[in-house]
Amino acid sequence: MTRFSPRTAPLRRAGGLAATALLLAAGPLTVAAAAPARAADPVFTLGGPAETALHPYAEGGGAPKRSTAGITVTNPADEGYEGEFTLTFDLTGVAGVADVAFDPGPGVECETKGTRSAVCTGDTLAPGLSTVTGLLLGAAKGSEQGAAGTIRVTGEARSATSTPLAAPFAPFTPFTTRVTVGGPDLVMRKLPFDHEPTPGQKQQAPITFANRGSRDADGVVLTLRYSRGLDIPQRYSNCAYTTDETWTTARCSVDGAFEAGATYTLAAPLTLEATTRAYRDLFVYGIQEAGTVPRAASTARSERGSGTVLRAVPLTKAPAARGVDLEPGDNEQEAEFRTANTADFMAYGDEASGAAGATVTARLGFHNDGPAWIGRIRSGGSVAAVDFTVPQGATVTSAPKGCRGVTAEGAYREDRKTPAPRYLCPAPTAVRDGGGLDLSFGLRIDKALIGAAGRVTVRGPGLQEAGLPFDPKPGNNTARVVLNGQSGGGPSPSPAPPAEGGPGAGSGRTPSAAPGTSGTGAPGTTGRGGSLASTGSPAAMTASVTAIAALTTGLALFAAARRRRKA
Repeated sequence: MTRFSPRTAPLRRAGGLAATALLLAAGPLTVAAAAPARAADPVFTLGGPAETALHPYAEGGGAPKRSTAGITVTNPADEGYEGEFTLTFDLTGVAGVADVAFDPGPGVECETKGTRSAVCTGDTLAPGLSTVTGLLLGAAKGSEQGAAGTIRVTGEARSATSTPLAAPFAPFTPFTTRVTVGGPDLVMRKLPFDHEPTPGQKQQAPITFANRGSRDADGVVLTLRYSRGLDIPQRYSNCAYTTDETWTTARCSVDGAFEAGATYTLAAPLTLEATTRAYRDLFVYGIQEAGTVPRAASTARSERGSGTVLRAVPLTKAPAARGVDLEPGDNEQEAEFRTANTADFMAYGDEASGAAGATVTARLGFHNDGPAWIGRIRSGGSVAAVDFTVPQGATVTSAPKGCRGVTAEGAYREDRKTPAPRYLCPAPTAVRDGGGLDLSFGLRIDKALIGAAGRVTVRGPGLQEAGLPFDPKPGNNTARVVLNGQSGGGPSPSPAPPAEGGPGAGSGRTPSAAPGTSGTGAPGTTGRGGSLASTGSPAAMTASVTAIAALTTGLALFAAARRRRKA
């Protein structure tokens, strides 16, 4: 048998020679396809509270009061991990300090092996952070105040990419948590606010908290978080302030020993104000022992206040001690405010012109003309959506991230790859006064119809909730995107009717041209002023250039032949 290589085989036809030349130009031929790559096993990270305080053992009998510590696993992959995993708990460090029981999550089974160890098993790890099991911790009989120990957790999972040369188990990062008997129990008292204020209304906030634990708290941190529609005008020198799009956070460090059994209040009450932009707002106020507050994960810079020192003074007193909070769930309170206010969401569209085959950019969206900011900070859902119906004769070539294509009637669309006749684009969870949502769509003009119009509507976030209850001016919630207005763009034998579901005459607000522009412009321009991105089809341009070159060459050859015949 003769072996043939694409580089050495005899070439019998010119066609074969050309084909081989093309193959060689493309590079060496790969005989066997590479095996499909498999993603490497993720590194799972175990976690939980760094330290947990236990209620002292009740010598008089009765049910022991337990504390809970959730043990978590972080799966960094985008998809769930399907495979058997095992977590092993080393309990030798808490012998004589704590009794341990388990509250496993769905699909997880846990088994203790005496008082020294325990094992939890499962077969699925969801993407991101999930709680595998809760540790139910109670002080052991005979344990004393201040007794402490550690629980170490390790894990392993059957590897999805296991091969003879690879490790059979996917890696876990181990975790250790500390357990201490006794501690403070800081409890924040709920304040009786007026929860339906008017803009500009001020309320006193005499923050009051107690230590109901068995030990003293060595200093405390008072945390105040209030959303954009609220303000606390005082700026204390022992508080660090950070502000972002939605929240202002103040962390105030107060020195001193806050005794077990005592109650404390601020030396002077705070003032909480509903500003002119208030609508639906939250005020969160909490107290924690100094040294136990996690560092804020905000990228905003913090600033120190320039006012007086915020101080807490005792209302009642009691005996002393110190440590980790016994019941962290009661350290914080929150108040929700519903201020009678409005916000005006104003839609805007665009005008563009272009010949058939050109691609233009249409800019559209809405602006919040205030006075209120609007946020769904509790639910985290979108406050509104932009509903864009594409002009007739145009096709969307690019849409903003997060925009979802739907049918012309607004129904769900299975096909997410091909361009849609209509798009829904969710607004963020919060829209500031003066803010809004700006979107940019690429539109290819397939047919240059005069005055082809699409509709832009700012509406409720779902198709079943079209209204904006806070907006008193629904008349400016709609605008238009117009392609090739009456005086510009490419030729068309007749005007285009409105796009399906689109506006009729006078149904929306179309922005006028910027000063110094015609309002329509030449092909590839926008009526909002300035040039609009416009590109023809690359294939069509290449074909045109090729045709022109061929025509020029043909004419030259034809002229030369005529000269020879005449000679």
